[in-house]
Amino acid sequence: MTSAYLTLVGWLAQVPFWEAKPPHEWTDEEIHRVLAASPWVKTVAVRTPGGSVPGVFVYLATARPIRAAEQELRRRRDPPAPEDPAPAEYEEFLGQNEGKYVVLAVRVDNPSALADAGQSRRMEQECVMIADRDRFRLVGHFPPTPSDPYLRLVFPRPARRDFRRLRFDLYLPTAVFPYRTVEFDVSELHYQGKPEY
Repeated sequence: MTSAYLTLVGWLAQVPFWEAKPPHEWTDEEIHRVLAASPWVKTVAVRTPGGSVPGVFVYLATARPIRAAEQELRRRRDPPAPEDPAPAEYEEFLGQNEGKYVVLAVRVDNPSALADAGQSRRMEQECVMIADRDRFRLVGHFPPTPSDPYLRLVFPRPARRDFRRLRFDLYLPTAVFPYRTVEFDVSELHYQGKPEY
């Protein structure tokens, strides 16, 4: 074997699969890993005097690897029922607003909590995204649906590209303890040579 071949094999062994091959070649397990254990995913727990409470699972839904994984997962499944057009509406929103927003997807186990208008209004007022010191208020959301159990929180995309931390201070009426903070180190969010969030 040539040294160039061995170098290529060594490089491929170190590069994450989402960098090494296109999404249509990802296995079902690899799609699950992107959506559950990649740099764009976090579980946010809260410690209380009585111990930890269940974590809230979140991911940066506008990051290209996450979008690719979600699209590939939908492609491999049966299409959504006609009474649940929400995934198509969400994808249409992203397509029409490419690069304008950051969407944080939050796994929701109790969607009925969002039916309380006061709690939803409080969520809209108190959820904030912080890029280093610049603050961005929530501009909208997509509620969870039968085929998509994620609350999708929409924030304006920062114009600056040199920030190092992306933090979300959240009020989630669907969580046992509704106040949560999640932080991403932008240096860990690289895909094809540039930050993705």
